[in-house]
Amino acid sequence: MAPRIFDCSVDTELMSGMRLARSAIGRGALVVMPTDTVYGIAADAFNPAAVQRLLEAKGRERSSPPPVLIPGVATLDALAAEVPQAVRELIDAFWPGGLTVILRAQPSLSWDLGETRGTVALRMPANPLALELLSETGPLAVSSANRTGMPAATGAAQAEDMLGESVEVYLDGGESGADYEAIGERAGDLSSTIVDATTLGQPGGALRIVRAGVISREQIHAIVGDLLAGPDAAAPQPAAAPDAAATDAAATDAAAPESAAEPPEPDA
Repeated sequence: MAPRIFDCSVDTELMSGMRLARSAIGRGALVVMPTDTVYGIAADAFNPAAVQRLLEAKGRERSSPPPVLIPGVATLDALAAEVPQAVRELIDAFWPGGLTVILRAQPSLSWDLGETRGTVALRMPANPLALELLSETGPLAVSSANRTGMPAATGAAQAEDMLGESVEVYLDGGESGADYEAIGERAGDLSSTIVDATTLGQPGGALRIVRAGVISREQIHAIVGDLLAGPDAAAPQPAAAPDAAATDAAATDAAAPESAAEPPEPDA
């Protein structure tokens, strides 16, 4: 079946699009939806085959697992093994919004997002359509709606041009990113800022920005102060997952750059 773009500014198309999007997610198919930053390509986070379809649609490897979008803080506490106080202060300031946080994942989670090293990248988007869908489907694996190496889509038609029939439903919520300044790592980049909080609480641990995005270093420093590592701080070696066999099951060392020379791809 050919994909269809649903104009969510029209009530009848909104109702049909959301119904079909819920159905598609439940069947393991892919959906493109607006977020407050860029458009995202979404799959059921707890369906490994659906997550693999997402990676294939983007031309992405398992070494680059997608972040997970969630409807609220209660879901954060259910998915993360521990949420340091500094992270709670950050999400109080910037959620819903353009901040993605990497944390240790609950080791009991039954999912496979790729080569995650026992972590998960979580974000609550500030977009009513995204939040409504998330409230009905639960956590979604979501990456930027584009082919790898191409600019992240800020509109549904732009996403459809790149992803075509690999996506079953496109929800058109208008142009994304209007509430942010494009201060990310690439020209015009409206992707979220990603911070790694996995070493907080360890001796010498710090919060590290692994991708600059719409939330600036200055804004983050104003909340956490000296807990934020400097821009030239070396990345810590990833800690072993609590149970390496059980936790091929979270997401996101892949949210960090694969190399210092190449900025990480935008994610919704």
